[in-house]
Amino acid sequence: MAKELPADGSALKKIKITSRCFMGLSHLLYLREYIKGSLFAALEVLFICLIPMFVRKIVQLVTLGDPHPELPLLKRDNSIFMLIDGILALSVIAIFVIAYIISVKSAEKSYNKYCALKRFSNQKNVFHELLGSSFTVLGLTPAVIMLIIFVVVPLVFSVAVAFTNYSAPNHITPNNTVDWVGVSNFKSLLSGGTNWSVGFGRVALWTVIWAFAATFTCYFGGLLIAVMLNEAKIKFGSIFRVIFILPYAVPAVITMITWRNLLNGTFGTVNKTLMSLGLITQPIPWLGSPVLAQVMCIVINLWAGFGYFMMLSMGSMTAINGDLYEAAYIDGASGGQVLRKITLPLVLFQTMPQIIMSFTHNLNNFGIIFFLTGGTPTAKDSSTTLAGATDILVTWIYKLTITLLKYHYASVIAVLIFVVMAPFAIFLFRNTRSYKEGEL
Repeated sequence: MAKELPADGSALKKIKITSRCFMGLSHLLYLREYIKGSLFAALEVLFICLIPMFVRKIVQLVTLGDPHPELPLLKRDNSIFMLIDGILALSVIAIFVIAYIISVKSAEKSYNKYCALKRFSNQKNVFHELLGSSFTVLGLTPAVIMLIIFVVVPLVFSVAVAFTNYSAPNHITPNNTVDWVGVSNFKSLLSGGTNWSVGFGRVALWTVIWAFAATFTCYFGGLLIAVMLNEAKIKFGSIFRVIFILPYAVPAVITMITWRNLLNGTFGTVNKTLMSLGLITQPIPWLGSPVLAQVMCIVINLWAGFGYFMMLSMGSMTAINGDLYEAAYIDGASGGQVLRKITLPLVLFQTMPQIIMSFTHNLNNFGIIFFLTGGTPTAKDSSTTLAGATDILVTWIYKLTITLLKYHYASVIAVLIFVVMAPFAIFLFRNTRSYKEGEL
């Protein structure tokens, strides 16, 4: 039976101590919340029973197993499974710690409520609390657990691989074990003058150039077409809008493969047409020259992506008050001045978040590069790194994982992309006028 408590708040220290000693203990001994206390206590008992397993998994996470070449493959230590299991064990421990904190806060809240009402809550009130003030926590708990297991754990695993030597041919499980190597993978890619560091620097530079060029050509190309359609008052403007949006609406896989065949240096339709018109005498290696292939990636991306920004810009223009234009024309402003002083600033105000999102998307725009060029043509370091002249970081990651099985380098690149891009995107977004002011 629960002991009587003074209702003047003097027993708060006792409640804190007992609730921290064991989950649910204060609810059972003092607060007469037997259902809630039993659930908390059962959770801690279950955790205590699983402690040996958690300890074993964490030890395996630290050691990543030992090589046993004398054993059959299926009976050897699998370092990757140990890494995943260890991260899962740490996640479960983190969830338990959160639940422990919730139990302590619950005990303090129940005691404060007892001091205010001068009586204990009956069990019926406990159920009402679970369906009322605590319903949000109960409803979100499954979602949070799923988020940790299916989002946080894979992310932590991907980061952890960057600090191991998980790669072919000597450290692929289950034949061999994987070891922790600290930051040596980062040093190999970021310094040293090796093929890997040269390849990384070249691909990273082209990735940034590609992202800027792809974003701004599509944006200003779409804005230009939107202004022309909006200002020209074309009778069948809706038909042109449908035509211009078609490249964006068609799946990128289809359009990129089509353009790849059209630009083929040997039998491509573009070269054959130019030669038949007498404009060229020799085939142009559209996708065979490193610089020309990079230019064509930007041009084809402009053809495929400007329609999105055209529709976005036209939508923003419809929100601009027509009185602004009328007043500008009355004051003698030209069409160019109206575009520079009214249309462009207000459209940029509305669409700047989309520009930032498009930039981050183009940094990881796998489809355009992979299906148009496949990363070709080759570069000086391609024989070692497999990174072509048009590869961006995300397509290089694909080659590192699928072809070379260099999972540790792929993970390092993924970590670097996140470390650089996440603060950059957040900073730019938070400093846009549309974020600060919230409305036009």
